[in-house]
Amino acid sequence: MLAAVPYLVGFHPRNSLIIIGLDRGQAKMVVRWGLPLPPGALAPLTPLFDREAVTQVVIIGYGSGDVVTPAVDEVRLVAAKAEVHVGEALRAHEGRYWSYVCDVPMCCPAEGTPYDPSTSQVAAEATVRGLVALPDREALERTVAPVTGPVRLAMRRATADVVAELRARLEATSDLDAFAHHYVAEALARVRSALTAHTEGGRLRDAEAARLGLDLAITRVRDEAWTLMDDSHAPLWKDLTRRLEPRFVPPAASLLAMAAWRAGNSVQATIALERALTIAPTYSMANLLMHAVQNLLSPAIMRGRMPTPAELDTAMGAAHAGWLLPLVNLLDEEDPSIPPG
Repeated sequence: MLAAVPYLVGFHPRNSLIIIGLDRGQAKMVVRWGLPLPPGALAPLTPLFDREAVTQVVIIGYGSGDVVTPAVDEVRLVAAKAEVHVGEALRAHEGRYWSYVCDVPMCCPAEGTPYDPSTSQVAAEATVRGLVALPDREALERTVAPVTGPVRLAMRRATADVVAELRARLEATSDLDAFAHHYVAEALARVRSALTAHTEGGRLRDAEAARLGLDLAITRVRDEAWTLMDDSHAPLWKDLTRRLEPRFVPPAASLLAMAAWRAGNSVQATIALERALTIAPTYSMANLLMHAVQNLLSPAIMRGRMPTPAELDTAMGAAHAGWLLPLVNLLDEEDPSIPPG
């Protein structure tokens, strides 16, 4: 279990609480919290045990005893009330582990048992299967961090050009409703084209990426991507989350979170949502998804409930000038995280 956890969560945990839910020896769920636990963090566990038909759990806390032990005790209490058997409860720290279930000195000495997950057959098999365990959560965060250097400068220039082009088009129009109708149709076509290109192994040029970033600020356009969501789309949203200028990131980061959540990667979903909400704390899609992830909801609740593009058209009606307002507001914003020049 200690060798498998880094590959289950994507990184080697520190100051973390991991719960693995099992039924007849098969893993049904893996959840992680940072330690110390925030108040009420474990409230969603009981309905999760019931929903996933969990009959046994393995609890692993990473860190010092004064932080890990209260969290493990709290989980054991929740499990007991839910009539879920605790098969093992461990604390791992600095290359040693201790069991909260076994107190036999022969197998569980007071000084802990040394272990090296890198030498396990689990680690070897995971590597062969293409699974990666990054050194820590910060390393996972860096996989969706903003690009820097020449790539950032090129995207900044491309974004400035696209913004100037859109401003010129807006200033030249005498009928904003008609302009919105045409612009949204163009943007929807760009979303579909980008999805196809990335699925086929392509990558958007800077100007294409910048233009799509502007497009996604329009709710109807973002929702087109949401309704068409497929696991193969995640690389596109990750690429845009990294490349777009910060003020245009929240829609792309939220779509990345949706793709990660659908794939069962709640850690990456959380990291993507943290990026979105740091930039735009009130962004509704990010807040909705964060609520789902923090409450351990299953992405299966969305299955069969997402509207089709045609149903979105029926529900939202014809495009009009009001649809452009979120985008127009962003055009005049400056990114405080970007120095001038």
